[in-house]
Amino acid sequence: MSFKVAFIGAGSIGFTRGLVADLLTVPEFNHMEIAFTDINPDNLRMVTQLCQRDIDENGLDITIHSTLDRREAFQDAKYVINCVRIGMLEAFTTDVEIPLKYGVDQCVGDTLCIGGIMYGQRGIHAMLEFCKDIRDVAAPGCILLNYSNPNAMVTWACNVYGKVETYGLCHGVQHGHEQIARALGRDRKDVDIICAGLNHQTWYISVKTDGMERTGDLYEKMTEADFACDENIRLDVMKNFGYYSTESNGHLSEYLMWYRKRPEDMEKWINYSKWIQGETAGYLRVCKESRNWFETDFPNWLKEPARQFTPENRSLEHGSYIIESLETGRTYRGHFNVMNNGTITNLPDECVVEVPCYVDFNGISVPKVGDLPLGCAAICSQSVWVQKLAVEAAVHADIRLLYQAAMMDPLTGAVCTPDEIRQMVDEMLVAGEPWLPQYREEIQKAKKRLEHKAVPYRPVKGFTLKQKTVEELAEEKERYRTMAAAAAKENVE
Repeated sequence: MSFKVAFIGAGSIGFTRGLVADLLTVPEFNHMEIAFTDINPDNLRMVTQLCQRDIDENGLDITIHSTLDRREAFQDAKYVINCVRIGMLEAFTTDVEIPLKYGVDQCVGDTLCIGGIMYGQRGIHAMLEFCKDIRDVAAPGCILLNYSNPNAMVTWACNVYGKVETYGLCHGVQHGHEQIARALGRDRKDVDIICAGLNHQTWYISVKTDGMERTGDLYEKMTEADFACDENIRLDVMKNFGYYSTESNGHLSEYLMWYRKRPEDMEKWINYSKWIQGETAGYLRVCKESRNWFETDFPNWLKEPARQFTPENRSLEHGSYIIESLETGRTYRGHFNVMNNGTITNLPDECVVEVPCYVDFNGISVPKVGDLPLGCAAICSQSVWVQKLAVEAAVHADIRLLYQAAMMDPLTGAVCTPDEIRQMVDEMLVAGEPWLPQYREEIQKAKKRLEHKAVPYRPVKGFTLKQKTVEELAEEKERYRTMAAAAAKENVE
């Protein structure tokens, strides 16, 4: 089979190298075309060199076309895989550090909360430009597979305003599935799940083993599991709402209004075994460490054996399986982010939901889920309106809608007054000026407003660990190499 896949944000070593290996595990894809594009020439060069070495040592006659010109990369592509971070870590830093001055403490800040909202303003504007290029030069019917956060907002904008068929992909469902299987003492393949909701707020509404429903006794099993001490927020939400959520402690804590609003109470919910338990700006710290480590360690990667394109090495990421099913007809079932259109009946039709889907020669089919359990739907419904306000704000550069999105966000609204939110958003717009061209006029107005700050800061120190040096990282080389590969997707664009 000969078709073209283009990667944008290809300098993200973790995702790009892994997804290329996943695709080339499929025997029929030994003659596919691959194009890489990125705005960072150094990252692009390193990742291309590493992936091409893998391809050559697996004996395949494929030459990666690497270019800084995204339209050139998109030319005649049947699939485009997106894994960019607009503004790189410099913009990401403003997403979490400015809100701390107003008392808003985030662990990640890339999906909801004020950090996710502002990240969406940057990402959506850029993604609509990508969609225009796809419509102009890619193959007719080109499918966009989006891995970038805020996944639901970006996928929503690309489908509605970008006019490109777009599916948002995430691995949160797979990871939670593994945990549930461990708690039940079964292999993952023997535990059938239905997971539905919003990206990073998806709920395991059905869990079956041997055809028997297990959701009724799942809470007891999960609280007795070996990982329970690291999932106290997820389990507290499960105790109160009845269903397990896809997201880890740190992520989940910033999507809700209960766990991070009072610094004096946060120690109850956060431990420091690893950043994902809820450390303040923990993901930013890890990404900075990983960027430094990757740049130092890259020459050693080239000295080591190439990645083998074998079935046992294939990851659980959805992207390669979707393309395999569309091209070969082999059926694949996974959970993707799609336009709702009645799939979850008690969420708005116009939003993006994460639900079970089936893929084969006929395309991607989305079965009807029906109603979410009422409490789960209530949590998702609040987030949907934040997402819609943020999407419309980004597309139309409407600062009033942007203020409203921040006010309606559960954690931001629990911590800040409207005046504080407006000033915080102004400050974040000004800090993000290089990546927010659609807000050019509003940013000039915000600068003038900030000359006379009306609201004093209420800073919180947060719960942070020390950023490690390259020398310290080298002491735990393999652990941090794995983290560098996982986090490097956040270091591009």
